[in-house]
Amino acid sequence: MAEVIRMPKLSDTMEEGTLVEWHKKIGDKVSAGELLAEIESDKATMEFESPEDGTILYFGVEAGETIPVEAVLTIIGEKGEDYKALLEAAKQEAPAPVAKESAPVEVSASASVPPPATVESIPTPSGNGRILASPLAKRLAKEAGVDISRIKGTGDEGRIVKKDVEQFVASGGAVEAIALPAIVGEESFEEVNLSQMRKTIARRLAESKFNAPHFYLTMEIDMANAIDARQRMNEVSPVKISFNDMIIKSAAAALRNHPKVNASFLGDRIRYDHH
Repeated sequence: MAEVIRMPKLSDTMEEGTLVEWHKKIGDKVSAGELLAEIESDKATMEFESPEDGTILYFGVEAGETIPVEAVLTIIGEKGEDYKALLEAAKQEAPAPVAKESAPVEVSASASVPPPATVESIPTPSGNGRILASPLAKRLAKEAGVDISRIKGTGDEGRIVKKDVEQFVASGGAVEAIALPAIVGEESFEEVNLSQMRKTIARRLAESKFNAPHFYLTMEIDMANAIDARQRMNEVSPVKISFNDMIIKSAAAALRNHPKVNASFLGDRIRYDHH
């Protein structure tokens, strides 16, 4: 008999989850304990194993979509089994679906202005030195004897997923060159929806601003070389160069190398400016 598999509650605070990737297709056979999907909660991305033996008859969510806990995730049963009545009953009991997250949308101030070159999403360690990769991708890379830090991630925030490892191994380990973004004079940007984990982090950070005491740090910078450089530049420059000009120039150069810092938090999404 067919069984309805619902979105699991992977943490005490989880209210909804995002289906990162299916590892099976409709019509595939699956055994209990076999890897079925990767699910992102408000804390981490976890591998989800099938609780049942059988054939996958129905998917209630596509990769990249978000649904509430206890909503219909999939239905597993015998091949060719009629599951429609079971699905209708399950949907009536399930929570209301969460709006599907849209793909990143690029908005330009002028349609005639070509979009700037983008920086290739080569995975870099996070602040704690951890490479962003799914558990399955890490396991496949280890089995193939591949340094996972050399693999370009195509998942959310440059995350390395299964297909990235497979493509890297198939290509013999070729690494794409990093292209610096072009200098842009026109205003343009792209907006990316926040993952469940980042939504939770943002909410907790906002709460801590009001509930926790803060200690602010300052630092001193030795500007002797900057003072000397400004004096020499102003001896030949047709316009007067100020210290503000030098700081703005330095910040602009840094943002070209670190474009994700040039961003704004908009509640449920992040806006990355190209200018």
